[in-house]
Amino acid sequence: MDDADGTRFTLLGDGAPVDDERLYQLYAYPESHQSLVRGNAISSLDGGATTDGTSGGLGGAGDRRLFAVQRELADVIVVGAGTARAENYGGARMTAPQRQRRQRRGQSEVPPIALVTRSGVVEHDLAVLTLSEVPPLVLTCAGNAGNARARLGSAAQVIECSGADPHRVDLAVALARLAELGLRRVLNEGGPTLLGAFVEADLLDEMCLTSAPMVVGGGAVRITAGAANVLVRMRRAHVIADADGYLYTRYIRAN
Repeated sequence: MDDADGTRFTLLGDGAPVDDERLYQLYAYPESHQSLVRGNAISSLDGGATTDGTSGGLGGAGDRRLFAVQRELADVIVVGAGTARAENYGGARMTAPQRQRRQRRGQSEVPPIALVTRSGVVEHDLAVLTLSEVPPLVLTCAGNAGNARARLGSAAQVIECSGADPHRVDLAVALARLAELGLRRVLNEGGPTLLGAFVEADLLDEMCLTSAPMVVGGGAVRITAGAANVLVRMRRAHVIADADGYLYTRYIRAN
């Protein structure tokens, strides 16, 4: 497949080129009435998820292309509020063809960003508020939701996502609240703490990982972080390569 940057993808195993149609098939969400959480991240060869504190320095043209495809296919993009600050997240942007394809799939033209934050504190000057076509969702705990609504007003939709503990965000409750809004195809873009929390809660169904052909050394963080040691078995769905040496893998929970 050739995009504006000249990226050409090849499906490893049979060496077949991957055109646009095939790319969307490879990353399509399965038909289901249940929520499905897909993680998406990039890592260096030595396991680093960032350079200079952000993931942008690891990416290339192919990674940006797949990033756009996965956002288009999702109903909602979930991200930690800290990552939204660090990465200067704005709202998702969709081209006219992307909007048309989303409409044919029965989706809204632009997927909302859902910020996960226990404190409920979202600064008014964050790009996700000021540079967004649709207001973001703020997934926070019941104990802080009222203050968040008072501060944000109509700039965001604040949603209580607590279980038994009103001072904690329960990710299973968060997924249920999103499903009530018809947002079941969930794209989790991290950061490491949030992605690790989904792993610990046994709520990660798929993992799409870009392996960048570089090493970073130093103390770069991994794509997940957390205190618990868990083992979730996944099976490989596909591996795609490009001429720049990147590998793009999709893994699915092994049931």
